[in-house]
Amino acid sequence: MLYRPLGRTAFSVSEIGFGAASWWGMRRFSEAEAVRLVHAAIGGGVTLFDTGSAYSGGEAEPRLGRALRGQDAARLVVATKAGTWFEGGRVRRDFSPVAIVASAERSARNLGLESLPLLQLHGPATHELTDELLAALRALKARGLAQALGVNSFDPAVIDRAIGLPDIDVVMVDYNVLRPQRAPLIARAAAAGKGVLAGMPLAMGHLGVRLHHIRGLRDLWYAARGLGRHRDTVVAGARFGFLQRLPDMTAAQAALAYVLANPNVSSAVVGSTRLPHLMHNLQASGLTLRPQVLDRIHAEQRRSAG
Repeated sequence: MLYRPLGRTAFSVSEIGFGAASWWGMRRFSEAEAVRLVHAAIGGGVTLFDTGSAYSGGEAEPRLGRALRGQDAARLVVATKAGTWFEGGRVRRDFSPVAIVASAERSARNLGLESLPLLQLHGPATHELTDELLAALRALKARGLAQALGVNSFDPAVIDRAIGLPDIDVVMVDYNVLRPQRAPLIARAAAAGKGVLAGMPLAMGHLGVRLHHIRGLRDLWYAARGLGRHRDTVVAGARFGFLQRLPDMTAAQAALAYVLANPNVSSAVVGSTRLPHLMHNLQASGLTLRPQVLDRIHAEQRRSAG
């Protein structure tokens, strides 16, 4: 595993981060298997773990806390998110200073940490990044409850605003072969000293969805989510089905190698619910795409943009 600086923070993070969310955090997924995946990731050199208080029906964050018990937390960068939470069967949101402080305190308890290495605002609107909220975030940092602060958003306008805020140390954006247009935004963030985390580096797994590979409830859940809520992404991903047929790496490894070819990305955060998939993902660190493959990716990107 290779490592990169997380902007101007004190942290260095693994090129591949572990996304503790979605099916991994749900009660229907075996806790023993979920814990085993976290331990395997640590054993494989992963130091960045990303979760959120709203993920997996509110179950992902405390599950990650249980999985990290007994581990050397000092060498890990655990990132969580505030501003959204799960209640009454749906995700709720509140970016008031009081709510963000309460969320950070709750997250620290859930994760079993005295201090959160990275606290990110989860999908705020630009108008919600108020002076009062930023003051509350600075106060969390001053008391040691949060060591670094970030903004996670797939809205370029929000990330652009975050880049100009001195209090924000890290931004998390949706960057993958289907989102090459994020590269200039990422470059601006890096130039401003921000760490950049790539969310959705596998384009939610929609790079040539293969329905005949469904082997159980988890696969059906992911496929249904994609076809039901992200049909456009599934259609766009079909253009990159050739990544499934590369002789020297898996499609996931190729997608991760594409993201990590951008030197301004600190880490690509990807989830996994199967040990073989996790190990293949970790092996993407340090891989380089052959020029012919990169040319084909760029050609498909231009075709999609046109």
